[in-house]
Amino acid sequence: MRALRKSAAILFTVSVVATVPLVSAPAQDIDALIAEMDRISEDATAKSEQVKQLEDDLKAAEEGLGAIEDNAHRATEAADQALARQREYQENVNRIAQAKYRGVVKDPVKQVIGSHNPQHAIDRSAYLTTLTLNTEKTVGALMDSTAEANEARNHARQSLEEARFKRNNLIAQQQKLEKEQEDLKARIEEIKNRVDSLSPQDRQRWVEKNGPIEYSIAGLLGSNESGMSALQAGMTKIGSPYGWGSTGPDAFDCSGLVVWSYMQQGKVLPRTSQAQMAGGVPVSRADLQPGDVVGFYPGATHVGIYAGNNMILHASDYGIPVQVVSMDSMPFYGARRY
Repeated sequence: MRALRKSAAILFTVSVVATVPLVSAPAQDIDALIAEMDRISEDATAKSEQVKQLEDDLKAAEEGLGAIEDNAHRATEAADQALARQREYQENVNRIAQAKYRGVVKDPVKQVIGSHNPQHAIDRSAYLTTLTLNTEKTVGALMDSTAEANEARNHARQSLEEARFKRNNLIAQQQKLEKEQEDLKARIEEIKNRVDSLSPQDRQRWVEKNGPIEYSIAGLLGSNESGMSALQAGMTKIGSPYGWGSTGPDAFDCSGLVVWSYMQQGKVLPRTSQAQMAGGVPVSRADLQPGDVVGFYPGATHVGIYAGNNMILHASDYGIPVQVVSMDSMPFYGARRY
């Protein structure tokens, strides 16, 4: 079976190479092609960030569901115990009612007058008084336990309904995630095929589409010590390949490079570009410091690490290694400081 899949993959690769000649296209054609690939790659990157966020949400929902179901289980046990106490008190009340019905409990005055022995009369009167007090206590306890049982049942019902709703929602999220993953896979394959089919000359133009420069942060100063350390860590990954969903140490996507760089300082940042742009402290473009996390494109579908001097360190696209480019090469969205 593996051999069959391998053969099919080889045939597919050959067919792609055969149908798309590896020859350099005219400049205007390759510019149009790169612009189109750029759009497709941006869509794929946005989809990748959405899928990662959905994965994080799903994981959090799964972890939270266990606590909700445990709470529902405890509430159900408490309701069962309250119901058992209610039944016990009810049985006591029933026994007292049966005793009264059989005539054991009569008018206390008649009981005393009709007694031939004074001590017997005193004992019987005391017994009747105790029985009356016990009846009142038992009835009161029954009422309390009934209220407790009703409240416990309501709490258990609500807990079970919440757990059931969360689980159904979780199943729906899992199904959505599977669909989104399939969609992402198709988009990634499309951009991979397009990039891999470029001629060496055109492939180089793809790599240089954002204007990468040789850049050093030696002597660079910044007020954000943690951010500067993250930038220094990230700069050691220049030249590393791009990988969708990768957080290093050998390959990275945009938000993955940010996560890895800050992880070297012991800081855990959100996994997706949108979440990174929702956390930290907002920073204006005019107040950027080396190490700040910068978002690009509408919806913050891309992020990088500010490298000072209007430069950004980022993991760009498939087929393009980690590089430093001008901030002006992409539409600015916002920035955060961690």
